[in-house]
Amino acid sequence: MFSFKRQIGNQAETIALKYLSKQGLKFITQNYLTPLGEIDLIMLDKADNELVFIEVRYRQNTKFGDAAETVNYKKQAKITKTAQHYLQHQQKYENFTCRFDVVGVESDLKYPKINWIKNAF
Repeated sequence: MFSFKRQIGNQAETIALKYLSKQGLKFITQNYLTPLGEIDLIMLDKADNELVFIEVRYRQNTKFGDAAETVNYKKQAKITKTAQHYLQHQQKYENFTCRFDVVGVESDLKYPKINWIKNAF
């Protein structure tokens, strides 16, 4: 059974996925999990011919900083290693430029504020 925290995370990822799809990104996969780590969303930005690895973060309030600020160097390194793993196993994307984005979902999940940072790291 999923934990409450995981349920909230899944809701935030769904919100981010819908938002990014409306911005023109094409869904590839969600929750790509390896022993190295997890990538929340992998999407394709056809306009720029880029494969986009996306970390989604949720914060109910920003009293201690916004959601995107929680992606520290250690988390960035895990995402980067996991992305390398993905590319080694998905050779159809070998000619694509890669990009790492962060989507912060803040406030109430019914009426979220979305902060999309392209090329976050």
